[in-house]
Amino acid sequence: MENKKTKLTISGIGKKSIKNIEIARTQGKKSVLIDKSKKNFIKKGSSLRTQGASGRFKGTSSFNRGAPLKSSLGTKTPPITSDFERRKLAEQRATRRIKVDLEGKEKKQKLGTQKREVKLTVSRALSDEIEAKQRSLASVKRAREKEQKNLNKSENKENLKPIKRDINIPEVITVRELANRMAEQSSNVIKHLFGMGVTVTINQSLAADTAEYLVKEFGHNPIREEKAEEIIKKIKATRVENLKNRPPIVTVMGHVDHGKTSVLDVLRSANVVSGEFGGITQHIGAYQIENNTNKLTFIDTPGHAAFTEMRARGSKLTDIVVLVVAADDGVKPQTIESIKHAKAAKVPIVVAINKCDLPEADPQKIKNQLLEHELIAEDLSGDTLMVQISAKTKLNLDKLIEAISLQAEILDLKTDFDSKATGTVLESKIDVGRGPVATIIVTSGTLKKGDFFVSGLRWGKVRAIIDDKGKNINEAPPSTPVEILGINGAAKAGDDFIVVDNEKEAKTLSENRAQESKDGKNPLTFASQDSAFSDKSTEELNLIIKSDVHGSSEAIKSAINQIKHDEVKPKIILADIGMVTETDVTLAKASNAVLIAFNVKPSKEAKKRAEQEKINISSYNIIYEALDFIKKRMSGLLAPDIEEKVIGTAEILEIFKVSKVGKVAGSKVLDGEITNDSSARIIRDGSIVYKGKIGSIYREKNQAKQVSAGLECGITLKDFNDYKKKDIIEVFNSTSTERTI
Repeated sequence: MENKKTKLTISGIGKKSIKNIEIARTQGKKSVLIDKSKKNFIKKGSSLRTQGASGRFKGTSSFNRGAPLKSSLGTKTPPITSDFERRKLAEQRATRRIKVDLEGKEKKQKLGTQKREVKLTVSRALSDEIEAKQRSLASVKRAREKEQKNLNKSENKENLKPIKRDINIPEVITVRELANRMAEQSSNVIKHLFGMGVTVTINQSLAADTAEYLVKEFGHNPIREEKAEEIIKKIKATRVENLKNRPPIVTVMGHVDHGKTSVLDVLRSANVVSGEFGGITQHIGAYQIENNTNKLTFIDTPGHAAFTEMRARGSKLTDIVVLVVAADDGVKPQTIESIKHAKAAKVPIVVAINKCDLPEADPQKIKNQLLEHELIAEDLSGDTLMVQISAKTKLNLDKLIEAISLQAEILDLKTDFDSKATGTVLESKIDVGRGPVATIIVTSGTLKKGDFFVSGLRWGKVRAIIDDKGKNINEAPPSTPVEILGINGAAKAGDDFIVVDNEKEAKTLSENRAQESKDGKNPLTFASQDSAFSDKSTEELNLIIKSDVHGSSEAIKSAINQIKHDEVKPKIILADIGMVTETDVTLAKASNAVLIAFNVKPSKEAKKRAEQEKINISSYNIIYEALDFIKKRMSGLLAPDIEEKVIGTAEILEIFKVSKVGKVAGSKVLDGEITNDSSARIIRDGSIVYKGKIGSIYREKNQAKQVSAGLECGITLKDFNDYKKKDIIEVFNSTSTERTI
């Protein structure tokens, strides 16, 4: 077998040892690649050439099998005589080459080069490293991406783990709000309820029990919130620290026009009566007077029957009730009602028998009438203080003050002066220049300018405090009636008033109250609306009412709701406070409603719009005049009473056909008379088959105006020709009468 030679190609100056080359040859390798880059290893002027089998010299060296290794390093390079020197020289040059390689790599990275050359130094080659290639940038990038992908998967698995949250649940909550608190999609909550057989919308209110069940179903921890009222009770309970005597709150009650406001006028030296429309108090007024060193707070309530709720509100707030009874008039319905309110509130009553200066006055008669209502005077061995007074002549007014003060001493009224204030809203209105204004009376604590407060569904910050004399003050102690500015809307008369620590607490309590005020008794049901299948046979009078204060609006609504009729009913579309606006006129036009302004004026824009739309704005200052107008408008919707009077009857004997006329009923007048301008109806077998007008009457082929009883005639009826023998024609006249409520 021919001995073939193995060709080994070496790039660069560095060479492997003969031993390693022999190992490669015995393994059958034809070449050993030391480095792809030639220029980095071989310097100019140096060469390494080995004679090959052909005897020629090339740029790359070729080795014959078993031939000695010869080298040429140029003229400046000393001859290498040993393997040690050869190795040492190769390592030095390899070190220099590594430095050059690092510098080149930095330059390539700056130029954005993504490719790396595969290099193998002589030292690595001589150290018998097997890997001749370095990892490419692409492979490194793939490895890093794979590592990042695995890391993301592990993070996603951790994130997918269900998070258990603490969910606060109020008494009533919407589906949307519940989903937001659980960080769940609203659609998922709706689907879950649908699976339970309950169909809801996103804005549907849920009861606390239902919401709690859903929270547990979604893997969260439900926490029942305290009601706003419970929170406020706790706040009030902690404010009983420094108790001091406070002025009594006295409510003046009685029948209309018995002199309640006149008595207060004298006490505070004011003339309020002249400013009252019709001499009738139509909203609550509160005043404070000083008697020697003592203060008394008076609340004046309306006496008209429509203001029942105001009187009830005043009696609940008061410490003492002064019942004013006119000596010349006696006990009246509102007097009795006031007594009932006072007894329900369990407050003592002081009776002021007014108008004792009149000749017809009979105080003893008043005392006897009050006996029927268990109010027994002291001179009749009772315990009710009664004072005979006259507001006109100022008779015994000092005795009335003494009686009230005595009753206050017996009650021993005390409260906390140093804590945050609490109170009750007496009245509210919207002032054009000042905005929403609330009249309150402080029951405990001291109200200060800048306090944050909650009142019903409203909240705000006290911007100004105005006393009953119109002066700006910085604080109001207990039992003081004041007006406050800074509320975010019109408060409701009768709502409580409580000062809180900060704006956040005030806003939160107000929002919670608003949420709780929604219909939560019947969760999973829509808000009450007029049914599409309601009885439309009843006529409705749509009403829009704008009034000056909330109390007046409340009284008007109450009085209107008491108007009952089987055929027509009032429907209040809107009842609000403030002037009549352009929006109110537009609403009245759209709903065909009657627009009533009570103690307010329409704006310029409203007047202009009302003229354009031909909407009448009815303005009133006295409540019973407004009620009379509403009743009159309701009466206009009633069908008039129609009275029918039968004037004659006739029986059809024969039926004739007359040219140019048609069918004619040949009849005999049984009684009365038949006239050609009357109404008629045909009665057949006891049933009315026609009702209309007589067309014409014929007597011996001539038209006649009337035919008397016993005579025969021909009769035609308008729009009817289905005559039959023995039909009865009944002729009558109708009269209509307008009806009133």
